[in-house]
Parts: sequence; C-alpha cells; structure tokens
Amino acid sequence: MSTDSGDTPSSATDRREAVREKAQRVHVKQSRVRLARRISLGVLATGAVAAVAAVVVWSVTSTMGGRDLTPDTASSDGFAVSDVAGVAGSQGTIDDSAVEATPESDKAAPVPTASAAPVDIRVYVDYLSPGAREWQLANVDQLKTWVDEGAATLSYHPVSMLTAKSNGTKYSLRAAAAAACVATHDENVFFAYNTELLSRQPAMDTDGFSDTELADLAQAVGAQEPDKVRDCIEDGDYIEWTKDATERAIAGIPDADGLQLAGTPMILVNGQPYMGALKDAAEFSQFVLTSASDKFYTEQTATPTPTAPAE
Repeated sequence: MSTDSGDTPSSATDRREAVREKAQRVHVKQSRVRLARRISLGVLATGAVAAVAAVVVWSVTSTMGGRDLTPDTASSDGFAVSDVAGVAGSQGTIDDSAVEATPESDKAAPVPTASAAPVDIRVYVDYLSPGAREWQLANVDQLKTWVDEGAATLSYHPVSMLTAKSNGTKYSLRAAAAAACVATHDENVFFAYNTELLSRQPAMDTDGFSDTELADLAQAVGAQEPDKVRDCIEDGDYIEWTKDATERAIAGIPDADGLQLAGTPMILVNGQPYMGALKDAAEFSQFVLTSASDKFYTEQTATPTPTAPAE
C-alpha cells in the first residue's frame, strides 16, 4: 500500500511559477500606474510653467508698450504748449553759443498781437538735430511772449529722423518718446522739457542720454508726476508711437498743402514752412507777422455769404 507524501516536485514548481507570474503582473501594473502618475504630474507642471510664462510675457509686453499706446494729449501727432513757465530764455542759463546775435537795428522788429486771430506755429523737432537747437534757443524768448499774450498757438511734433546717429543707442527715438511721456503725464512742463532737451543736446554720433538721465531731466524741470514720467520713459511706452508718427510725417503733414517731412526742424506758420535763417529771431518774427497779416487780410476780404432779401 502506497502512502501520500504531499505535492510532487512538479506541482510545487508550477505553484512557484504561478506566484512569480502573478508578482510580475502586479509589478507591471504598479509600474504603469507610477508612469501614468508621472506623466500626469509632468503635464500639470508643464501647464503651470506655460501659465507662468504667459503671465511673464503679458507683464513684459504691457510694460514695454506697443503700437496701441497713443499719448492722450497728442493732436495730429503733436503736443500743444499750455505753459511756458520754467524756461530761463536765451539770455538766462541756456548756453548762448549756438544763438547768433541779433543786430540792434532788428531788435524792434514788429511782432504779432493778440488783437488778431492767434498765429498757428507747429514745430517738427528731432532732439538730435543741431538746426532744431539753433532755432529753439534763438526764438525761445519771443515764443514765450507770444504764447503768454495769446498772439500764437504753439505745438511741437517730436520725430526721430536721426535715430541711426547715436552709436546704436537710438537716442533720437528715445528722446522723442520721452518728450511724449512728459507731454502726456506732465504737460505743464512740456515746453520747459522740450527746451532743456535741445539746450543740452548731445553731439551726433555719441551715445546721448540714457533713459534714466532723460527721466532725471524731466524731474529737474519740475515734473509734478515724476514717478509716472519715469516709468513711461524707462519702459519705452511711446517708442512705437514715435516711429509711427515719424512715418506719418514723412508720408505727409496734415493741413500743409501736401508738404512732407524731409528734415528737421520744420517750422510751419499757419501751414506755411519757414525757410529763413534758423538763428535769426528777427527774421522769424517778421515771417510770423507777415503770415498773420496775410491771414487777417484773407479773412477780411473773403466774399461774404449773401443774405436773403427782407420780405
């Protein structure tokens, strides 16, 4: 009679193989779960990084400015002078070396008066243009007088014709954009800032002022909103607007009989370009007076509108 001694060697081996296969299946399943978890976490992390990157890009682009940033106070790409205070004038602290002396016989040249309609003076200015500096310093005193007395309206149109003339720093462009910042956030000191940029004009083919120095200059002339002005200048808010405004002026100047900007300064008096000596204040004054007289004569001799006869 035989006795049962338990499992045979072959059955024990089978069980061990079955356990091993089950362990392998569990290991594979766990590995798949871990892999899926890692993939999910990776996707979430990538999404989070992308979201952060999007926020950073939005923040940078919003502070750097763009073509959609237009100065609120601009009219036909220019800024009207509302206050002429804070400017020393050509006989004050401004360097007189660029201003040609006016002969004594010409100092009593006639000037426009407030009794007639104000003369419209528009100045297209590049802050790196030596001619723009000469004209501003020669005429700053009479410009102040005419604006104060209501004899003239004065506006400046910053452009960047000489952007390539500053060792790659694009000073012409940055200075014009800085002027737009001052005109937007502190228009009462715009005339003073405009004059200071020209009186302290750097030489061509030099670096010019940095953005920080341009902001410091705005504060020095009495900006009442220095933080806003500084942020605007250092962030380059109106860089793209200045480029576009320059291109528009080159294409054609509004209300100027088809004139196009070919160089600076371009000074328009009632839409007519001044072609005289930039350093001669008396000659410019005579041109303004003549333009005012012509406008007055044209308005007075215009054919009146006929009226219907009384019944």
